[in-house]
Amino acid sequence: MERLRSSPLHASISTALDKHLESIHVVQARRKDEIVNASSRQRHGPPRCQDERVVLALAAALRALCLATRKVRTALWCALQMTLPK
Repeated sequence: MERLRSSPLHASISTALDKHLESIHVVQARRKDEIVNASSRQRHGPPRCQDERVVLALAAALRALCLATRKVRTALWCALQMTLPK
């Protein structure tokens, strides 16, 4: 879109994209933690409290990703509106 406009977009658009990417990385990390925890639980028995913390961390990361996705969709829509010819 920046190439179409021949000028840089507003800084908040780049910030929203960066936060969205960061949220994706956090969800991936929490999911990996959940997989590791589930595989170790099968070997050693069920430590219940630890498992709940991992799942809650994943749920919080997914909530943050949801919010970041909404913001980035809005930011990209605004960038598109600024890019379109009048």
